[in-house]
Amino acid sequence: MTKHLFLSDDWIAAARDLRARYASEMPEPPAPVRLNVVVTDIGHRDGDLHGHIDSTAGQIAIEEGHLDDPELTITLDYATARLAFIDRDPQGMMQAFLAGKIFMDGDASKLLALQAAPPEPNPLAEQIYTELRAFTADDE
Repeated sequence: MTKHLFLSDDWIAAARDLRARYASEMPEPPAPVRLNVVVTDIGHRDGDLHGHIDSTAGQIAIEEGHLDDPELTITLDYATARLAFIDRDPQGMMQAFLAGKIFMDGDASKLLALQAAPPEPNPLAEQIYTELRAFTADDE
């Protein structure tokens, strides 16, 4: 399997393909949320990466570009984004937040609502994260 650097153009394309493959099986998100994300300090890209997460259409869409009138904008560095999306490290995320590496502008309760999940394990989510990690290269 070809591996791509996290947040490179090739990685983003592979993540889109992965989401499309599982779109019909994905459960409805726990809450409608519109948030923008800015990822800074990406060594293999020029400038910051601007993206968004939108669950208002009944599925979680993660895409490049910003939404008009988001409910929340989150700014974080590359290493922290990797903790969130690849490593899925809640303790590391809490440490990053307490260290001031995550900035939020807007209604932070929207992020908590998006993260609400049923207490039982979700095999589909685990399969998707396993595949996501499989095509994500280690940082150089």
